[in-house]
Amino acid sequence: MVGMSIDGLEIGQKAVIVKTITAADIQQFAVLTGDGNPLHTDGDFAKESRFGEPIAQGMLSASVISACLGSRLPGPGTVYLSQDLKFLRPVKIGDTVIARIEVVELNREKNRVRLKTTLHNQRGEQVIEGSALVIPPAGSRRMHSERPGDP
Repeated sequence: MVGMSIDGLEIGQKAVIVKTITAADIQQFAVLTGDGNPLHTDGDFAKESRFGEPIAQGMLSASVISACLGSRLPGPGTVYLSQDLKFLRPVKIGDTVIARIEVVELNREKNRVRLKTTLHNQRGEQVIEGSALVIPPAGSRRMHSERPGDP
């Protein structure tokens, strides 16, 4: 399976992916990355923090954006070059996060795509904002994205 090449992309094209963050996700991310900050992994410690409960690692939350890029738009075969992130709110256990990406710039000469990247929680609150620069795959198959004007 191959994602969309730059020739299959248009300014304004969008994609979305949804994930509910679980305590197991946070624990597994801590093991995989070594980020065992007790703010994420220790309920008693986190209870005394400004958040009052454990929160997801910022990069765990941001990884949902990466999943959207790699599976939806441009899709499989996409190479991540850079990602700017601004963390606006914490993501807590049980939050359902919605990653939205939108094509905002196409550089056909260099085969580069800039995307607006955002993450919202189930209450519609924005938790992350940013932008990504990627190299789309060489293939040209249409994936699960919305084109401007589609219902």
